[in-house]
Amino acid sequence: MNTLSTLLSAIVLLAAAALAPGQDLTRTAPEQSAPVFLVGAEVHTVSGEVIPDGVVAFNDGVITLVGRRADVMPRINLSPDSRVIDATGHRVYPGLIASNTRLGLTEIGAVRATHDYNETGPLTPEVTPAVSVNPDSTLIPVARSNGILTFASMPSGGRVPGALSVMRAEGWTWEDMTIARRAGIVLSWPNMRPAYRAFPGANTPADPAEAVAAIDALFTRAQAYDALRRADDNAPIDIRMESMRNLFAEAASQQIPLFINANDIDQIRAAVTWAATRSLKAVIVGGRDAPLVSDLLVAHDVPVVLSGTHTWPKRADSPHDDPFTLPKRLADAGVTFAIDTSDRDGNVRNLPYEAARSAAFGLDPAHALRSITLDAAAILGVADQLGSIDRGKRATLLVTEGDILEVTTNIKHAFVDGREIDLTNKQTELRDKYREKYRQLGTIPAQNEAANQ
Repeated sequence: MNTLSTLLSAIVLLAAAALAPGQDLTRTAPEQSAPVFLVGAEVHTVSGEVIPDGVVAFNDGVITLVGRRADVMPRINLSPDSRVIDATGHRVYPGLIASNTRLGLTEIGAVRATHDYNETGPLTPEVTPAVSVNPDSTLIPVARSNGILTFASMPSGGRVPGALSVMRAEGWTWEDMTIARRAGIVLSWPNMRPAYRAFPGANTPADPAEAVAAIDALFTRAQAYDALRRADDNAPIDIRMESMRNLFAEAASQQIPLFINANDIDQIRAAVTWAATRSLKAVIVGGRDAPLVSDLLVAHDVPVVLSGTHTWPKRADSPHDDPFTLPKRLADAGVTFAIDTSDRDGNVRNLPYEAARSAAFGLDPAHALRSITLDAAAILGVADQLGSIDRGKRATLLVTEGDILEVTTNIKHAFVDGREIDLTNKQTELRDKYREKYRQLGTIPAQNEAANQ
């Protein structure tokens, strides 16, 4: 028994040591306490024109004024507590939105205890990622420091692994961070072609027809349950079925989307057709073959969340730039889409560069920006709050030195609901640590060090 106790204690200590580096030490900003005016910047509203020499003002976390400096500043009287930031020569953008991540649900790849994105069981629609998001994750500040101020946490693993939660990248607790606890339900559509197994006895995936029949049975049961609850408020509550009821809301404004993971043409065609027969609001996630069925997507008004551009072509005979031109092909076909990252956790920070890749391969840069702001917000159901710089929307925005899609651009200020947030993270701390080391060694001349700040 003593040996067992010692072994268990050692395991606990090792786990604690492994998890210790995963503690984010940045501080959450306080609520906005005074009006803020960003003056002189080039304002990229996304929803409208680019405003040169513009002004953006916000108070109590809400944008109150957007316009040209020459038109606005002579007509307003600043209160004594107003904060005016001279943003001349800079640009203002809405905060970037990552549409498909595991931020807050994972931390260290080698430590299973930090993986909280895969619930046990194939059918768990009641799972809500928001309640499991770790506000102290070190991955969130890294993404935040590169402009990702809003993200969607999406579970994976089962056929229906749970809901999708929309989160702000700032807050003391998961409640502080939550924008929409259940913005949609996630469904992984089965492969429509039986997989070949070279060896007898190898694990064979379920027959596609059987897998689709299981999905159909679940949704038939859920719709029947919804009808029962509408007719009788006192009917017994089934938590699993209750969690799916908003998929069938009669009012379009209350109906949440079904986010369907599908990449192959057969998957997308089958999933969109099936969702249409049930009058479900579908969103395709992945969408590698989406251009091949663009007519179907447009006909049923189905948007796509693309899984990044920094990836490989699907087929051996595909053009080398196939992933890079995919957004342009969807845009030409009239399909609404959001670009997301190829990496769903540690490299979510690369979101603007995945959009930039599509711009370098034909997509209009303004459309590339919209795919990670306003279009992403619309797909996630939060376009009334986020995604553009308009009066009445949340003051979640960025002040940058240059084009947000350029790798060399630095972010000078970031605001979440009007609060100016800390842009440091574990990586910037390590940068400063080793910069100091080489300064002491004389490797970095003082003028170079100042230039790199």
